[in-house]
Amino acid sequence: MSDDRLRLTVLGSATPYPSADNPCSGYLLSAGATRVWVDAGTGTLGPLQRYVRLDELDAIWISHLHADHCADLLTAYYGALYADIRLAAPIPLYGPPGTADRLADFLTNSAQRSPVESAFAVTELSDGHQVTVGSMALTSRAVEHGMPAFALRVEAGGRSLVYSGDTAPCAALTELAAECDLLLCEAEGDDPAHHAPEQAGATATAAATRRLVVTHVGRAVTPERAVTRAAAHFAGPVAYADPGATFTV
Repeated sequence: MSDDRLRLTVLGSATPYPSADNPCSGYLLSAGATRVWVDAGTGTLGPLQRYVRLDELDAIWISHLHADHCADLLTAYYGALYADIRLAAPIPLYGPPGTADRLADFLTNSAQRSPVESAFAVTELSDGHQVTVGSMALTSRAVEHGMPAFALRVEAGGRSLVYSGDTAPCAALTELAAECDLLLCEAEGDDPAHHAPEQAGATATAAATRRLVVTHVGRAVTPERAVTRAAAHFAGPVAYADPGATFTV
């Protein structure tokens, strides 16, 4: 097989805060020489560096601005500007409306606004946003989470992966995930702003997904139980986004 295969590496999948051995939501997508950090949840910057330095990233993509999906952008900012990294240009950062101001509000310590844009070239997502990053085509859809939130479809080398972000079951996610090779779907639990494991399985079935990986599993449910519950509603392979696991799409 070629090195151009699309790969998903799980940096972390915990919610709403990291456990001792599992950071919050964060993933590295790679295809050939292209590498994209998808969600920067609390604690994910550490394991990211096992695979890629900040100055080697082609882009960062953020689903929504809850801390368990974006908090490590704050430490990445310091790493990018004030340590051993020398950026040739700001890292392209795709995130919900208000991403740059949210970062600046936290990072500014004086009357002068912190130079967030020196570290990140921010593009605000919108429903249907499309961009090509290296060998990857990225399509974002607005989903239902009670705040601006997005799901992501990534296509590379004739293969496709869809990440739900955090969302209730909705038509936009099902449409985005149509016939994808792998659906990475959150399974927080019985909360109207999230998928339960059964709903993750049902979304995968409705979208005719070939493979399902459940992630962002709530602390009241074991990963094994989440897989079992999802598999009762989806006939294809089901796995858990175990931190450190890599899935070849």
